[in-house]
Amino acid sequence: MKKRCAWARNEFSIPYHDQEWGVPVHDDRTLFEFLILEGAQAGLSWDTILKKREHYRKVFDNFDTVKIARYQQGKIDKLLADTGIVRNRLKIASTIQNAKAFLAVQNEFGSFDAYLWKFVGGKPITNQWQTGQPLPARTAESDTLSKDLRSRGFNFVGSTIGYAMMQAVGMVNDHSVDCFRYQEIRKLEKARK
Repeated sequence: MKKRCAWARNEFSIPYHDQEWGVPVHDDRTLFEFLILEGAQAGLSWDTILKKREHYRKVFDNFDTVKIARYQQGKIDKLLADTGIVRNRLKIASTIQNAKAFLAVQNEFGSFDAYLWKFVGGKPITNQWQTGQPLPARTAESDTLSKDLRSRGFNFVGSTIGYAMMQAVGMVNDHSVDCFRYQEIRKLEKARK
């Protein structure tokens, strides 16, 4: 049996852990998806979001920032009535606002990827957590990222949300050292160099 991080223990979290969590992401669409999903998760469990993820992709035009930035009230009303997503008016409004801010960052830096990864010097931070050791909810890097995102007009991007996104998109390798994915993730980053 494969040794996994303690939090990966059900039909949603195990595949997510085994295939995605901590894998360095450099695709802007995927980065936007995680930015939005991590914000939607605020106050809820990540399993709730994983269960709704495919529906989020469907109703938010596969996280196409250009389309989302143009959403009008009719689309917002449909989203607010959709039980397949988290029906929170502020979170839906922030998705639209974040799409606009995302496009501005892409315009300024050439890609959101180029902007985001500068907060970790362009390469993942590899931690060495032991099984059962509590992971931080935020770090100095996530504090800096959060502050900068907010200054650029992003919402639902507090430091804790920022750190969760950093973990998800591989800016940080927070797999426990005895987890089978720890070394696999390290090899992925080395192969990219």
